[in-house]
Amino acid sequence: MTAYKKYFLQKFLWYFLTLLIAIGLNFLLPRLITGNPVSVIVSQMSQGMTDSDTIKKVYETFMKEFGIDKPLGTQFLIYIKNLLTGNLGTSFGLYPKKVTDILASAVPWTIALQLPAIIVGWILGNVLGALAAYKKGVLDKVIFPVALFINSIPFFTLAIIMMFYFALTLKWFPLHGGYDYQMIPNLSFEFIGSVLRHHTLPFLSIVLVTIGGQAIGMREMAIYELNSDYVLYSKLLGIRDSKVARYVFKNAMLPQITGLALSIGTMVGGSLICEIVFSYPGIGTWLFTAIRQLDYPLISGCTLLIAGAVLLANFAIEVVYGFVDPRIKAAQMEEN
Repeated sequence: MTAYKKYFLQKFLWYFLTLLIAIGLNFLLPRLITGNPVSVIVSQMSQGMTDSDTIKKVYETFMKEFGIDKPLGTQFLIYIKNLLTGNLGTSFGLYPKKVTDILASAVPWTIALQLPAIIVGWILGNVLGALAAYKKGVLDKVIFPVALFINSIPFFTLAIIMMFYFALTLKWFPLHGGYDYQMIPNLSFEFIGSVLRHHTLPFLSIVLVTIGGQAIGMREMAIYELNSDYVLYSKLLGIRDSKVARYVFKNAMLPQITGLALSIGTMVGGSLICEIVFSYPGIGTWLFTAIRQLDYPLISGCTLLIAGAVLLANFAIEVVYGFVDPRIKAAQMEEN
């Protein structure tokens, strides 16, 4: 077995084990929330009904329908069995809608918001951090304090500030939603324009915070590399600054790739809160709705999807990191 295959297999086993733990917690934690979701559903359905026997029958029917009347262990086995067939269950709050159908409509919105925002924020943050470290002077004195200030603002706080100022006060952008409610989704320029207007504020609130954190990290790593012995030695040998800078920033990028893997869960969590603030039709908004309604299947479906996406993204970054960083290959070869 080659060094890299061994590295890949070790990472895969660790992430697979983490996924199994996440599945177990994903089932258990929603059921630890105080309250009975069936009681909430029945109370809504039985408004105006006076026959207690009928209300009791409705309650028992829903308990049996959702399988809550069974022991917790039995519920877990049914959950695993359904999970293996791709069945995430039926939503309590939106009965008889399937959880998979709800998530299928929400995932494109979340991907369209979070993926570009995180990538753009990561790239711009690293570029600005590298420029601040390399150019120094006024550029560094401006970028560093601004990045530090923005990074200290929580996602939801910046989202609320931007909503208040740009949407509520200046009325440049819509307050909430993914598109104008009177419109029917289609591929017309009018609908796409509406989607982009609603997309702008959530996108910017995620990008700005991401830029701040990445710029600070890249600046610190680049300064560390620029002060390393190999840089001084290279300059004494007369090697061009542009060539030295390429190696400096390549070495500085390696910890930033690791940092992206470690912080991607936090960024995704913050992005989901932004969705809730702007009532954006993504997974975050549906998760918030599910928690309010004690909708176990929908809570489990949302959290499992988020956990799976974060683990997959981290695993992909680890695989790429194994190619990029020669120190990993060297360590693996030493073990062999």
